[in-house]
Amino acid sequence: MPYETLIVRDEERHVAITLNRPAALNSISPQMIEDLNTLLDTLEGREALCALSLTGEGRAFCTGVDLKEAQKRMKGGDAASVNGRFLDELRQLLLRLEAFPAPVIAAVNGLALAGGLELVLACDLILASTSAKFGDAHANYGLVPGGGSSVRLPRIIGPNRAKQMIFTGEFLPADQMMDWGLVTEVVPDEALQNCLESWTEKLSGRSPLGLKRMKRMVNDGQDMSLEAGLRYELSLNAQHAASHDRMEGLAAFNEKRKPEFKGK
Repeated sequence: MPYETLIVRDEERHVAITLNRPAALNSISPQMIEDLNTLLDTLEGREALCALSLTGEGRAFCTGVDLKEAQKRMKGGDAASVNGRFLDELRQLLLRLEAFPAPVIAAVNGLALAGGLELVLACDLILASTSAKFGDAHANYGLVPGGGSSVRLPRIIGPNRAKQMIFTGEFLPADQMMDWGLVTEVVPDEALQNCLESWTEKLSGRSPLGLKRMKRMVNDGQDMSLEAGLRYELSLNAQHAASHDRMEGLAAFNEKRKPEFKGK
């Protein structure tokens, strides 16, 4: 299916998404939200999918909401209502991406600002080129977060560092973001695609069902007490016990061969 704002490469176990509005630095438009939702509709039931990846076309990953489009949308109407509807659509998309069954990898190839940073925060693994820059950026334009950075960012890098990013709007380098615990790996610009392919190849050799259940364990466990989280882990472990992938993994170990996982 062609998408107006996306380039999609489907490799069965890995689906690579490139945000494709380079002239607008891949800023988020209503059409991009619609395209991403449509794509997710086609992918969520795929049992063999092991990874979804996001990167940007051109010199930016994503610079946030398209402010020029936003200003046009709000002309002649109730600006607060129009803006609120758009941000609610963005919020729901990011929640959906965060809860997507398979691991989601962001390959940040340039600027990841404001809503672009919030898009990164909804991903599970974050790879970055050495020239990548991360910033909340809302403060630079008299704006405040509306896509989750005030909530997700402190949970990942801590409240003090999150406040630094949110209050100042500064663009911070990838190495610093890795030191702070946001970024998984930093590589030279020319090596980012190879790095992404290495990660997706690694995940594609794992059990798709196991990956999905482990993602649920980690994500859901963050909102539970230690005791409740441990009980939840055991309940998902019990559900996994009779799965094809678990039995195939054990059989492959005993037979000294590569397992053939199916996501069941």
